[in-house]
Amino acid sequence: MSNKNKPRPDGLVYSTNNDYYNDFPEEAAAETLPKEKQKLRVKLDSKQRAGKVVTLVEGFIGTADDLEALGKQLKTKCGAGGSAKEGLILIQGDYKDKVIAWLKDWGYIMTK
Repeated sequence: MSNKNKPRPDGLVYSTNNDYYNDFPEEAAAETLPKEKQKLRVKLDSKQRAGKVVTLVEGFIGTADDLEALGKQLKTKCGAGGSAKEGLILIQGDYKDKVIAWLKDWGYIMTK
């Protein structure tokens, strides 16, 4: 989410006061956990997708850039499209077994 659209911590939407102090501390960026400590879950899903199956990888803890990089690696390996956002990687199609095998080879821990 861009800084422009982030909600304010105090709930204020607009102020006409020119002297209003508008300096809130930035949220600390989440650090990416090492591969050995990541506990990822892979599952198939077709809800709200017109019956089309997608492979979901959940549980990634880290920065958005690292999530995008892992998503790009998986999409390239599968030869499919998808997206990566908010700790979730979505790959179009049924690639559950392949994704699990690749993540284990790369050193990630899989949970049920």
